[in-house]
Amino acid sequence: MIRALLGVLLMALAAPAWAESVYLLRPARVFDGVDRQAHEGWAVLVRGERIEAAGPNLAAPADATVIDLPGTTLMPGMIEGHSHLFLHPYNETPWDDQVLHEPLALRTARATIAARNTLMAGFTTVRDLGTEGAGYADVGLKQAIDQGIVPGPRMLVATRALVATGSYGPKGFDGGVAVPQGAEEADGPNLVHAVRRQIGAGADVVKFYADYRWGKGEPSRPTFSLDELKAGVEAAHSAGRIVAAHAGTAEGMRRAVLAGVDTIEHGDEGTPEIFRLMKERGVALCPTLAARDAIARYRGWSGQEPAPDAVIESRKSFAAARAAGVTMCMGGDVGVFAHGENAREMELMAAAGMPAADVLIAATSGNARIFRIADKLGAVKPGLLADLVAVEGDPTRDIGAVRRVRFVMKGGVVFRSDDPLPTGERVGERSETGRGAVR
Repeated sequence: MIRALLGVLLMALAAPAWAESVYLLRPARVFDGVDRQAHEGWAVLVRGERIEAAGPNLAAPADATVIDLPGTTLMPGMIEGHSHLFLHPYNETPWDDQVLHEPLALRTARATIAARNTLMAGFTTVRDLGTEGAGYADVGLKQAIDQGIVPGPRMLVATRALVATGSYGPKGFDGGVAVPQGAEEADGPNLVHAVRRQIGAGADVVKFYADYRWGKGEPSRPTFSLDELKAGVEAAHSAGRIVAAHAGTAEGMRRAVLAGVDTIEHGDEGTPEIFRLMKERGVALCPTLAARDAIARYRGWSGQEPAPDAVIESRKSFAAARAAGVTMCMGGDVGVFAHGENAREMELMAAAGMPAADVLIAATSGNARIFRIADKLGAVKPGLLADLVAVEGDPTRDIGAVRRVRFVMKGGVVFRSDDPLPTGERVGERSETGRGAVR
């Protein structure tokens, strides 16, 4: 009797807190994130948090819940390459006011809504490139999402970002007044210390501002020296972190590329020579076309041609980078415009001449490869995490289809379904950690 009771107890202790969910997803077609053509008639089998199988003629296991998604394309969850979840559109509240006047608790509460809107728009992962004065709050938000406390995308966070002393903002105050900055100031040997400090506090990504405006009304100029950037990049790479560089000037870009960064953000004044150097060194460009577009609209542009000079400049830079064969990161600098509108960057990339299928690859397996997470997600492939999105229509032919999201799954958990789920299951029934409902 005692032996039997002990056996029952051991079985109970070994049992999972909840049984693995099994889903067979049946869309009209599957875009796998790698091939430029969608696969008609494919289905995807999900067991637990991972993709178990993908292909034609998949039979439903006896324990599977079948979800039919007629008229849709099932694709990998999209990856936002340049986000600021702790910012909101500048036409609502200017950047200076967000940094100086909004309480951290308010900014954090707003960021949880931004994270939810991002996930519901089909972006299941974000690279968040700086809290802009909100310290290490992105680390806490990432933990809250991972623990199932609030819904949101997977986060790769850059925490405070790094700027040369005196080069960032807010500006316009008496020089003797200590003004909170939107990033951490560091120079020389202290820059390496700051890199390590941010990594120790939770940074997945290290971000440098390789150029910026030293004074109000001035054009951007290089900030860090090449030697400073090299030392900072080496410290980051030694810790297994990728490095992003805000760089809009040709010289700022050149220094950042020679220093060994992984991505250049913006690149507005890039020359053919700089883009050839990026191609040679394997440095990707995150063009953030949507940020320039949004700011121009805030300043009164109607969206009709002719476009303002700043928009034209970003389009020319994008075209020159593509002509040089530079790897493209998909990231719109979201926060400048509304979270959940992430598809805006994809639409502008397509409008600027990049084929829709290539934009989709950039937003899925391309970003996963650049961010060194391709072993986990970015494609519809057995063994990868089941981050999956269904959109109406075929986005390989019409990039605008990515706005028509009908279904979102992250880690095998359904977070959005515009159609009722079978068997009475509820959206967000289990968090990835099994900690309960997430809605």
